[in-house]
Amino acid sequence: MATSSDDMNKTHTFRRYNDGDESWGRLSENIFQASWTHKCPTYVHRTPPCQGSCPSGHDVRGWLDIVRGMEKPTGGMTMQEYAFRRATDSNPFPSVMGRVCPAPCEDGCNRNMVEDHVGINSVEQYIGDQGLANNFTFVAGADTGKKIAIIGGGPGGMAAAYQLRRKGHGVTLFDAQEELGGMMRYGIPGYRMPRDILDGEIKRITDMGVNVRLKTRVGSDVSMDEIEKEFDAVVFAMGAWAGRALPIPGADAMNCITGVAFLAAFNEGRLKHVSGKVVVIGGGDTSIDVASVARRLGHITVENDKDRPEHIIINQTAHDVASTAAREGAEVTLISRSPIAKMPAAQHEIEDATREGVEIIGQLSPVEVVKGADGRATGLKVVRLEEDGSTPIEGSEFVIDAALIVAAIGQTGNWEGMEGYSNDRGLANADKHYQIPGKPGYFAIGDIVRPHLLTTAIGHASVAADSIDFYLNNKELKSRPKVDVHHFNLLEKLRETEHTPAEYHSMTKEEIIEAEGFAKDIDLGIRGTSEADFAVHNYEDRSHSEIISADQLFLGHFKDEPRFKRKHIEVSAENVIGNFQERLVALTEDEAIAEAKRCMSCGMCFECDNCVVFCPQEAVKRTPAKDRTTGRYVYTDYNKCIGCHICADVCPTGYIDMGMGE
Repeated sequence: MATSSDDMNKTHTFRRYNDGDESWGRLSENIFQASWTHKCPTYVHRTPPCQGSCPSGHDVRGWLDIVRGMEKPTGGMTMQEYAFRRATDSNPFPSVMGRVCPAPCEDGCNRNMVEDHVGINSVEQYIGDQGLANNFTFVAGADTGKKIAIIGGGPGGMAAAYQLRRKGHGVTLFDAQEELGGMMRYGIPGYRMPRDILDGEIKRITDMGVNVRLKTRVGSDVSMDEIEKEFDAVVFAMGAWAGRALPIPGADAMNCITGVAFLAAFNEGRLKHVSGKVVVIGGGDTSIDVASVARRLGHITVENDKDRPEHIIINQTAHDVASTAAREGAEVTLISRSPIAKMPAAQHEIEDATREGVEIIGQLSPVEVVKGADGRATGLKVVRLEEDGSTPIEGSEFVIDAALIVAAIGQTGNWEGMEGYSNDRGLANADKHYQIPGKPGYFAIGDIVRPHLLTTAIGHASVAADSIDFYLNNKELKSRPKVDVHHFNLLEKLRETEHTPAEYHSMTKEEIIEAEGFAKDIDLGIRGTSEADFAVHNYEDRSHSEIISADQLFLGHFKDEPRFKRKHIEVSAENVIGNFQERLVALTEDEAIAEAKRCMSCGMCFECDNCVVFCPQEAVKRTPAKDRTTGRYVYTDYNKCIGCHICADVCPTGYIDMGMGE
């Protein structure tokens, strides 16, 4: 719409700038005056993305801040024990996870926006190894008289036992194997997961008073009826030990086996060598483990049919150790539908396998297992795929020779004797509380719900333990938070450091009138002021609903600091046979501290003093030392604050919001 002539001839009464205003004068004064607002800083705790990316909900920032020396232990506790206690609040296997977890936390680390992520796994390994070296133990809670049956002694079952014993509930672990550990023991080779480390972390849990029944399979050795009569709740945590067979013609050949069966036979000490070329189908961590183990076992010429690997694996027999003396390097090929760069396995594991002599070929899909006259597989027909990993390229089929075909393409569970609790995929349905729908008192966690990472099963266990506790106490389950992790709790920190807020006392109308001189006809209810010490003022905990992103940080604060990487013992194709030495060398204490200092403490004050130094009004001050603790390092004098926003702008961790006054 055009402007009318009357409006055009009006005299304007406001001008932002007058003649001669082109001179700025003192820049600092203009900035500060232009930044007067009604808003003042408030201190907001959010969840860092490392923790938000961790399936077990580790308080990663918390134990890194302890190792770096920012958050101090109390009561004479050492840094090592304090960090161990914080780490194991969510995950009782820091030594194991520090070695074998593919570390999604490191993918989420905001430090990636500066130069490179914090080596979270390496510091976790240091904490876990210190726990074992110093014999740190766990303590069970006061006995509640309740009893829970946990079916499966793998990472999920063991973690559930740990969390339930902390709450004081009785736990009996049923496991069909000879030793506890599940896939940690029978699915991961010893050069990645040393057995003395695993045994130490398991013993710490069983020493809490967990009743263990090994070589006992629920459904055959013990019936579900017996379980139901004896226990108040049941947790299905038996994992997914039945590997999925190749869905192609010819996959019923005896020498076409699953990755789960292959690794179990090796880790049980039965499989000592392979014979002929091994072809592995997969692309995930299990397939890499199969290929790397096959290279280490080496190849021998088979004299007796009974010594072929498939007979050892299927018939539960064992190789004669003497026959392995003549072994040579095994020829191993791993194929994946994905391009190599997009394979789901950890990149460093792919690089290690390649260095060790495994041939890895991407963008191939199996079409048919080629059989010989005796019914054994002699090769695998494959087709090349487009880069999307799903579209076959016409006319590109060819055959890869194979004496043993190992499929690591997925897993399912064994529900024999426990029918009625599984779904049509051989797994368990579970809601967000890990209850089995429609079956009160029954819970399911870990791979039997969704085959995934060890740390995922551990995260399930923590949530399930809370759910079981509510169920046993006849309480209605609360909704889980949007960001469902183990959060830093400022109130607990204040109590720990003997800064517990004063007991709340509501003032009567007469007391308010006497203290503040109000008229006697006022109608006031409960009242408090910023001077009251029964509450934590100007602090907001959004960690249950928000994950802090890199764009909320002041990244300019952080200098480039290369990672202190763990030393990695590289194994070549020439010395891979029989090489079962651990490949990762733990950080020293100084290295662990230095690496922890690279943490940007996203969403939590790390006491850099920027807000104090840059405040032009001296409104932001350090909390007096006698009242100071993590999360309460600074405060604002709101009588001096002009709302200039500078403290929020220069806060590296995104802990300050200009929210007061909104």
